[in-house]
Amino acid sequence: MIHFKQFDNGIRLIVNQMSGLMSVTMGILVHTGASVETDKEDGISHFIEHMMFKGTKKRSAFRISDEMDRIGAQVNAFTGKDMTCYYAKSTTSHAAEAFEILSDLFLNSTFPEDEIKREKGVILEEISMNEDTPDDLCLDILSRAFYGERGYGRNILGPRENVSGFTKADVTAYMDKYYIPDNIVISMAGNIDAKLAEDMVGQYFGVLTRKCCKNDDITVELQGKSLYKTKDIEQVHIGISYPTLKRYEKLFDATQMMNAVFGGSMSSRLFQRVREELGLAYTVYSFISSYNETGSLSVYAGVNAEKYHQSVDAIYSCIEDIKKKNISEEEFLRGKEQLISSQIFAQESTSSQMLLFGKEVMYWNKVYNFEERVNKISSVTLNDVFEATEYNFDDKYKALSVVGAVDKPL
Repeated sequence: MIHFKQFDNGIRLIVNQMSGLMSVTMGILVHTGASVETDKEDGISHFIEHMMFKGTKKRSAFRISDEMDRIGAQVNAFTGKDMTCYYAKSTTSHAAEAFEILSDLFLNSTFPEDEIKREKGVILEEISMNEDTPDDLCLDILSRAFYGERGYGRNILGPRENVSGFTKADVTAYMDKYYIPDNIVISMAGNIDAKLAEDMVGQYFGVLTRKCCKNDDITVELQGKSLYKTKDIEQVHIGISYPTLKRYEKLFDATQMMNAVFGGSMSSRLFQRVREELGLAYTVYSFISSYNETGSLSVYAGVNAEKYHQSVDAIYSCIEDIKKKNISEEEFLRGKEQLISSQIFAQESTSSQMLLFGKEVMYWNKVYNFEERVNKISSVTLNDVFEATEYNFDDKYKALSVVGAVDKPL
């Protein structure tokens, strides 16, 4: 049973009651992330996410963790390019307690100066870890090569100099712009009573004053660059991106099916050719990143340094094969089943449902409809997939990244 309510101050609540379960996942989604940051703000969405756990008016950082542990609940958060999410998962019997703690850290964090100083060190270490993780680094560079230095090209962690310089005033100024009711969706999925959920949100979030936040579309100017980073490591890490359809644009599902055939599964062309037949890579796959304004279809591979160019040739041969619309009925049906099953699997996870329903409301102000979604996927034809290939693999805006013992771009 689905319950939706928009409060007078603009806060939106979506509840997916999943009877028969014994747990619930509760999330607070904020429609902001790295893509809306200015150069000065670069990295602050992620910095705020960390600082939210460092103490409130009535709880220390330890007490937040301790009280969640006492009721056997889990609490965490993550920052994306266009969304920041704070969430807690608990047993149904402790849902009210878990949501009170989650609401407290979200609404009443005090950002102590000593904690700000300490957390800067933690995030600087996270940046170092990212730089020492070549696959993550490769994809970050790929994003910059594709989108440029701003918008969706930003690294979520931000640059060291920004992180080192953030102040409490910077945090509160950013939150005043984006952490406001019109920009917040609260999503709950699991065994929770809709009336209880509504009462809790009204109790803790009803005090917020309505304030409009106009989220303009992100300016997208595709760069089509080729970038590289020299690192003394054993493998060469390769990234390739092409422009693709926006989120839920016509032929979006057909593109997802095409990607399943191309590189989205173990039976895909990329996996079978590059790994299984040629033994050139342990990890090779393709994936789609979609936003309201744009999208990318990307390939990643970690390959043997001595066979780097052979690996690139093998990847391009798979791309050329797909561009010729060389997709069989059997492959098409397999891709369709994978897309349908992913929707079904998500139905059985409270965390997935919390995000799925929350994002649908946040991005489109709509209630997610499972049957409608599956019917739409089921209606896709092989000809739709052929048509979708024409919107992908445009070499004009192709972006490339390489990390490893290399001295020039791909």
